[in-house]
Amino acid sequence: MLIFCKFDTIIFKTYLMKKITFNFLFIFALFFTTTTVAQSRYLDPVFPPSKTDSFVEYSINFSVLLNDTLPIPTGMDSIIIGLDSTTMTPIYFNMPKLELDVYEPAGDTLSERPLIIYLHTGTFLPIIRNQGATGSRFDYATQAMCQQFAARGYVVANTTYRMGWNPFLPTEPERGASLMKAAYRGIQDAKAAIRFFRKTYEMGNPYGVDTSRIIICGQGTGGWIATCLNSVDKLSEIQLPKFLDPVTAIPLIDTTLFGDWFGYGGNPMLNIENHKGYSSDHDMILNMGGAIGDLSWLEAGDKPMVAAHCNTDRVAVFGTGNLSTLGVQIVSDISGSYDVMHKADSLGNNDMIPMLFDDYTIAAQNNFASLISAGAVDADSNAITNSVSNLFPLITGNPAEGAPWDYFDSLTTVAIAMMQGLPAAQGAAAYSGSLNTNPDVSIAKATAYQDTVLSFFCPRIVNGLMLPGNTVGITNANKGISVNVYPNPATDFVSFNSSTNINTITIFDNSGKLIKNINPNRFTYTIDVSDFAKGIYHAEISNGITTKTEKFIIE
Repeated sequence: MLIFCKFDTIIFKTYLMKKITFNFLFIFALFFTTTTVAQSRYLDPVFPPSKTDSFVEYSINFSVLLNDTLPIPTGMDSIIIGLDSTTMTPIYFNMPKLELDVYEPAGDTLSERPLIIYLHTGTFLPIIRNQGATGSRFDYATQAMCQQFAARGYVVANTTYRMGWNPFLPTEPERGASLMKAAYRGIQDAKAAIRFFRKTYEMGNPYGVDTSRIIICGQGTGGWIATCLNSVDKLSEIQLPKFLDPVTAIPLIDTTLFGDWFGYGGNPMLNIENHKGYSSDHDMILNMGGAIGDLSWLEAGDKPMVAAHCNTDRVAVFGTGNLSTLGVQIVSDISGSYDVMHKADSLGNNDMIPMLFDDYTIAAQNNFASLISAGAVDADSNAITNSVSNLFPLITGNPAEGAPWDYFDSLTTVAIAMMQGLPAAQGAAAYSGSLNTNPDVSIAKATAYQDTVLSFFCPRIVNGLMLPGNTVGITNANKGISVNVYPNPATDFVSFNSSTNINTITIFDNSGKLIKNINPNRFTYTIDVSDFAKGIYHAEISNGITTKTEKFIIE
């Protein structure tokens, strides 16, 4: 069995783009019809998102078809891999390119914006062949999330990575070794993507990125890559006893063959160095349902992390347990977001993210309280006994749910299968298999959970990366209030960035006349002042305990 096969790439991509573009127009309309007039960059969708570049080849490297054999450079065409047993004609193969699509906020005048490298799901196997309806950067949820981040002012690179491993090897160590190599290749590819953008920055910065603010956001399998990328930085970490061949005691990842975790070194016939000489550093991790190979990898000094995770996830267990996929036990003792985030917080890695008091933080705390009071356990029977900061536990009511932000339909799934040269029945089976964990799938449901994740992530990005609107250093709402007002002087809008939640903003003109009274109930709020007369104004900002007065000027 081959893990990959050749299919009509252009037709496949065109169909998916049309399908997803249509659906996204619907979801984007939902987002905008539910937002308020006053919006804040990096927190709210304030721009029309635009895909400004597509199918950008950011890297080349060796991948595999089956059982970690037959390495083939990505993007190479017309490789003969065998003969058709019936016709005795050659069978050709095209290893998919390592590509990314770039999304930007349309009409944005800033020359440098935070960059999000977004990694899709898929269990390191191609869509349909992973027995699921999702698994590519063309997935509906993946593209919708990229669009929504771009609408908030970020540059987003929807990035693919190498896939290929054999989940049907006879023993758990063999399966684990195969999967570990796939995840390792994913880490190398994500770091190559970081270096690609730093290289383009020096070539005129065509995508308008701020290379001092690079975020890795992983969805599902992409979350595994993001979480592991954040912590794997020592040879000893990938040579723990569980990562050694049980017979030979040889490390499953041999850096002399596959290169190091940056993608440097190794056998040049197994690993290609991409964009060497540029930094692979990142600044923050966003994890949607991913996990880490071993909890010991986490150390003080790792970059801040934020996560959203279903406590019922059976692939990436919420706490610590075993990884099973495609009905097969793969690896033991992996750790999901519950244990990862608890340790990251305890190490002080998230200290730059203050205690927040917004609605979504409160909702996350309430979800934890609900799970704890119900005596809930995760898919590996680990008890949920305490609330964890910077983690949103997603509760769906479905017993095996792991990705409620996904949307898929039978027509598209079957069409994808047929475009890969697979029987329609295999596409139908993949659709049915995905329904086992997401039985009430719908655009409305996907939209709701995407909105929850975005609304939980974005304030933490703003704080962790010191973006405009940050509230860094404030851990208690009862402390005194400090407020930044910008721009000042202003013409069209004024933003109020507070150290605590803003209950009320009351604006007076210089004569003391009441002009406006607002109840934002958030840390950052923007007011349209385009109809204000020129002059001096005074704003009283209150958190319900303390009031601060700030002066601003309208020109």
